[in-house]
Parts: sequence; structure tokens; C-alpha cells
Amino acid sequence: MVPSMDVIGAGFGRTGTLSLKAALEQLGFGPCMHMLDVIGNPGRIAKWQGVVNGCPTDWESVLDGFTSAVDWPACTYYAQLAAAFPAAKVVLTVRPAEAWYKSMRDTIYAAYEAAAAGKLGEGELPPASPDYARLIRQLVWEQTFGGRFADRDHAIGVYQSHIAKVAETVPADRLLVFQVSQGWQPLASFLGVAAPSGPFPKLNDSATLRRLVGLPRASD
Repeated sequence: MVPSMDVIGAGFGRTGTLSLKAALEQLGFGPCMHMLDVIGNPGRIAKWQGVVNGCPTDWESVLDGFTSAVDWPACTYYAQLAAAFPAAKVVLTVRPAEAWYKSMRDTIYAAYEAAAAGKLGEGELPPASPDYARLIRQLVWEQTFGGRFADRDHAIGVYQSHIAKVAETVPADRLLVFQVSQGWQPLASFLGVAAPSGPFPKLNDSATLRRLVGLPRASD
């Protein structure tokens, strides 16, 4: 079992969460769970499905083997995780709302629609199982965005409301609002460690994610 969580990522997917995962692991706060650590693991999918279904949750079991977590599914439950692990710091990754929506629309949502239509090509990631697809549909598209992600203004409103709620509910001394473009210093300082001399990780841009999941190259 995981003895504790050191860092809880509260930012939605497509806000630099994979870059943050790599950065946290480089700083010694790993292994860090990301959506990509769930997709091919039936046991983890089943545990998160229980969380989404409202079953009593043993967070140490859900996060077994990890000492930090970012992206979905974990970001939805940042408040519960912060309560379960009171010593953990919370990092809220953000980016401009229009850029976030375009990235989501062109990657995760495009893959969801293509898969539903049976038009998703072969990517570098293992294909999503029906159980994983059900988990993400329920958690992200239905519960988070109310089945209205295609409504740009609605989706951006959900994104902005989430940011505001995290900022309002997490004590300031536990929270870092962070853009990955800021680099090492804010993150390392917040976590009380030295900043590495090398470049901050920059992973999983939209073109890369489209290739990984089997989407064709975007036209724009």
C-alpha cells in the first residue's frame, strides 16, 4: 500500500499534467499516477470505477504503488484526496481557457468520438478496453461536463469553475497554481526541493497524443 501521498494534482487533463508527472518523478515525488497509468490496467480501472460509482473508498488501495497523482481520474477527487492525505501538497495546473478547450477537443474528445463511431485508428497506446471507455465516459464526459463538452462555452465554464473552486477550498499554504511554462522554480520551491539544472519536461503535446491514440494528424 502507498504510505502517503506527497502531491495531489488538481488540474484537468490537457493542462500539462503529463509534463507535471515527469517533473514530480524527477524531483523524487513518484511514482506519479496519470490517466495513462490507468488505461491498460484492469485492476486500477475497477478501483476507479468503484470511486466513480460512489462506493466506500480506500484511497490507499486505489493509489497503491504511487506517491503522487495527476490528471483524471484523480483530479476530480482532489478534495477527498486532500482530506485523506492532510500532509500532501496540491498542484493546480492551468493554461489559458481557449487553448485548453482546443487541446481537449482535438485530442481526448476527438478520440472519444472516433472510438464511439468505430473510426479510431491504431495508435501507439494499447486500445482502450470497454471498461476504461466506460469509466472515462462516465467520469469526464458525463459527470464533469454534463454530456455537453461540445458546447464550447459550457465546457470552458466548467473548466474555469473548477479552477475557482480549487483556489477557494484548498488552503493557500497547501496550493500551487502552476503553468508548466513557468519551469522548475515555482514547483521546486513549493515542494521544498532544489530545482534541477536541466529543462523542464515538455511532453504530450496535441500532435503527440493524437498519434498515440490513433487519430490522424490535425488539419490545423
